[in-house]
Amino acid sequence: MNTIVKMMRIAIIMGTRPEIIKMSPVIRACEELELDYFILHTGQHYTYEMDKIFFEELDLLGARYNLDVGSSSHGKQTGKMLIGIEKVLQEELPSLALVAGDTNTVLAGALAAAKLHIKLGHVEAGLRSYDRSMPEEINRIVADHVSDYLFAPTENAKRILLGEGMPEGKIYVTGNTIVDAVWQNLEIANRKKDVLSKLELKKEGYILVTTHRQENVDRKERLRSILRGLERVHKEFDLPILFPIHPRTKKRIEEFGLKASKIRLIEPLGFLEFLQLEANTALVLTDSGGIQEEACILQVPCVTLRDNTERPETVEVGSNMLAGTKPEKILWCAKEMIGKRNWENPFGDGKSGEWIMKIIREV
Repeated sequence: MNTIVKMMRIAIIMGTRPEIIKMSPVIRACEELELDYFILHTGQHYTYEMDKIFFEELDLLGARYNLDVGSSSHGKQTGKMLIGIEKVLQEELPSLALVAGDTNTVLAGALAAAKLHIKLGHVEAGLRSYDRSMPEEINRIVADHVSDYLFAPTENAKRILLGEGMPEGKIYVTGNTIVDAVWQNLEIANRKKDVLSKLELKKEGYILVTTHRQENVDRKERLRSILRGLERVHKEFDLPILFPIHPRTKKRIEEFGLKASKIRLIEPLGFLEFLQLEANTALVLTDSGGIQEEACILQVPCVTLRDNTERPETVEVGSNMLAGTKPEKILWCAKEMIGKRNWENPFGDGKSGEWIMKIIREV
C-alpha cells in the first residue's frame, strides 16, 4: 500500500437504516483494504442506540460519532445535521467524505463537505424521479452537483448526469452497492435467522407490502386507496398480505380512521429478517426505491405504489410495474407480475464496494 493511501482518511456519513445497508459493502471494502475510515451517524430516523443492532447484525464496526438529531421538519433537521457534521469534519479533517442516496443526511453531509472543501463522493449518483414534490429528489440533485466523485449505478444514471452538465471525468459507473449488500447480507441472514418459521409462513405463500413515503401516507385518499388495493389483491390470490408497518404509516392510519382489513399488520422487522421475507415472497408491493432494487436482484416480482420511479431499469427489465395508488390498477399490476421471475439484473456484478474503493485509491 502506498503512502498516499495510508494517509487517506475517509468519513462515511449516514443516518438511516437503508444507508447502513447500502454502505455496508463500502465499509467492508475499507476494512479489507485496512483504510483509515470512520462512520458518522446523524440519527435521522432513529437514535444511534436503536440502530446499533443494525451494525451488530451486519457484522459492521459501529459509528465513531452520533448526532442523534431525531425527527423534525426538513429545515430544522437538515440544519441540526449540517452543524453537527461540519463540527466533526473540522475536527477529523478527512481526505474524503462519502454519502449514499437521497436523504436529508445526504444533503447535509454533501453541503458540509463541499463548504469545507473536502472531496465528496456520492454513492448512487444520477437517480431521478423528475418529481420535485419529493424531498428526496431535491436532496439527490444537490448532492450530485456538489460532488467530486459521482458513483453512478447504471449507464442510464451516467446519461442523466451528463445531461445535467456534469463533467464526464467525475462519473464512474460502478454498479449499485445494493447488489453487494443483498448477497452479502442474505448469507448472514440465512445463517442467523429463520423468519418464515417465526411467522408461520411458507415460501411464496404470502405477499409482502411496505409503504412509508409522505406523498402516500400523509394523504388520506391515497392511503385509503392503497389499503383498498391490498384488500383486492388478497381476495384475488387468497394469500396472506404481510405488512411490516412503518410507525409513520401506522400513525396516519389511526389518525385518518382507516381500516386495514384482510391485511396482517406486524411490527417493523430487522433488516436480516426482512431480507429473508423479501427473498421468499410471491410478490412485493412497495413505495420504497431500495426495495424495488432488492426485489429485482432477488428475482422477486415487484409492484410499485407510486406514479414514478427513480429506478426505471427495474421497469425496463420487467421486474417491476408502476401501479400508482388506484385499487384497480394495483390489482391489475399484481395479476400481471405474480409468477414472473426471469429477468437480467441491471445493477452490476456485486462488486460495487470494491470498485468504488479502487477508484478512490487510484484517482
